[in-house]
Amino acid sequence: MADPSVPELLGAAVAALGGSQRDGQVRMAEAVAQAFDNGEHLAVQAGTGTGKSLAYLVPAIARAVTDDHPVVVSTATIALQRQLVDRDLPRLADALEAVLPRRPTFALLKGRRNYLCLNKIHSGSADESDEAPQEELFEPFAASALGRDVQRLTAWAQTTDSGDRDDLKPGVPERSWSQVSVSARECLGATRCQFGIDCFAERARAVAAEADIVVTNHALLAIDAISETNVLPVHQLLVVDEAHELVDRVTSVATGELTAATLSAAVRRISRLVSPELAQRLDAASLTFGSAIHDGTPGRMDHLDDELATYLAALRDAAGAVRSAIDTAPADPKAAAARKEAVAALSEIADTAARILASFEPAIPERSDVVWLSHEDNRGSVRPVLRVAPLAVAGLLRERLFARATTVLTSATLTIGGSFDAMAGAWGLTGGAQSGDARWRGLDVGSPFAHAKAGILYVAAHLPPPGRDGTGTQAQLDEIAGLITAAGGRTLGLFSSMRAARAAAEAMRERLDTPVLCQGDDTTGALVEQFAADADTSLFGTLSLWQGVDVPGPSLSLVLIDRIPFPRPDDPLLTARQRAVSARGGNGFMAVAANHAALLLAQGAGRLLRSVDDRGVVAVLDSRMATARYAGYLRASLPPFWATTDTAKVRLALQRLRAG
Repeated sequence: MADPSVPELLGAAVAALGGSQRDGQVRMAEAVAQAFDNGEHLAVQAGTGTGKSLAYLVPAIARAVTDDHPVVVSTATIALQRQLVDRDLPRLADALEAVLPRRPTFALLKGRRNYLCLNKIHSGSADESDEAPQEELFEPFAASALGRDVQRLTAWAQTTDSGDRDDLKPGVPERSWSQVSVSARECLGATRCQFGIDCFAERARAVAAEADIVVTNHALLAIDAISETNVLPVHQLLVVDEAHELVDRVTSVATGELTAATLSAAVRRISRLVSPELAQRLDAASLTFGSAIHDGTPGRMDHLDDELATYLAALRDAAGAVRSAIDTAPADPKAAAARKEAVAALSEIADTAARILASFEPAIPERSDVVWLSHEDNRGSVRPVLRVAPLAVAGLLRERLFARATTVLTSATLTIGGSFDAMAGAWGLTGGAQSGDARWRGLDVGSPFAHAKAGILYVAAHLPPPGRDGTGTQAQLDEIAGLITAAGGRTLGLFSSMRAARAAAEAMRERLDTPVLCQGDDTTGALVEQFAADADTSLFGTLSLWQGVDVPGPSLSLVLIDRIPFPRPDDPLLTARQRAVSARGGNGFMAVAANHAALLLAQGAGRLLRSVDDRGVVAVLDSRMATARYAGYLRASLPPFWATTDTAKVRLALQRLRAG
């Protein structure tokens, strides 16, 4: 008897799960199977409601079970990881077990920081906070809360099977979790650690090593690509879901930073591990560097002045010298753990300082890193941070990801301006100077939604262009009030800044009879639940709502977008990328700023239709969406809604939806 085909397996899975198979889902599943067979990378845009998770999981499972080689699935959000591991994969394993040679297996794998460290807990170092003692003097409640959290985590270590932070309910702040976890650099290693056999992270890796499908996140995927050692199981097939997030997540992992607080913590860690002279050397270098960045002017650095360069070199050399002087192999486990953590912190400092200095070397014809200084608010005081990030990650992804595994990249929003080219270039599938472009193809399988019948794209062309201060004009506030009144609440307001969201929320609370929630009033999850439960309620917020809200049904009939979400003109990384494109003769604005805006607009507009029965309006309150030369490019990135600039027609449509 011949093995079942991918469409047959998909049909069996959908039937067992009680759903309905869609044409786009079948096309995607067949394309994924074909990519796995011919080694050609595949970018698939699959609109909301397509059922893309099943469309890639079914061929991935079939291939893994047949070849006895794992397929790695990477996601950007915890929510999708949980959906795959807790719902989709268990049900698929049940549904396909009878038609496959054996039952498929799966595992969830995260970075080491996400798991409890038993050595840190039992050695007593979990009781030793890295925070400065002065902070505890002025905030005794915070210090006592930290102690209570550590006690709770220590008790939880005795009962948990996973040691996974996401299984802890309720959770704890990052400051508390850091007391019971270690990074990969800080870990002693399973062979040297007295708890290596019981280690939660090692057990998770062992389970993943035997699984057919390994679910992970983009951050760990990036670490695996950057690291010289394998963090993930060796694999030849990879699926990247939420692929529109890949570049930002990899960039974040590849970003280094130096702050006075991290330097101070490192000094305290090594105070009893090395000679007083070496400790004093690092302390002096840290203090002078910290003072320099505190007094520095925030913004991108095109040149490194001699004074800061001297301080960075002194910091690099001092951290390196102290690191070399620390014995990392003492017999006492507690001492070994403390020294490994100290060495990890010193390595991070020395490597980041060296990287910043190297990025300004005159021998480098074209800078590959961007350096900038930020002055961030830290509970009313200034927190200076010197950061270094890659100008682009295309080369890294091309050489360390796509060269190693046949990759399927998928999302509901991958085409920008109607083409895959922008995303393919950012990923590194195109533009390879030496080895040429990778073999890839793009496929848009569409959406089960009839966008032109179910949704309206309304551009308020009569409004004046938005101002520079980030808050709405009186005319825009009038427009918001009129639209929400017509909709009877039911509105998700997506704003370009928290300042604009709060100002609009305050104004609407005074003018409307229906409730208005604003991000920051409670946790985002609680606000979304409240919004979904009451159709009269509106919810205003910023970036996380643009991408993280899934509210089908009558509670969401209107998506308001206050302005085209161009990057901030003072964003150091995006402006550097824009300038680099312009220097090569390209259009930096379109390649960076317009693409950034188009992707966010597509994500925001995607909040409207979440089921085939949904109806509603996406209202863009930025007249440039109708009048600017780039307007057509931005609209081509959105679903094919029926478009209008007629306010009266839109309000009538919202009133009809409200009436039911």
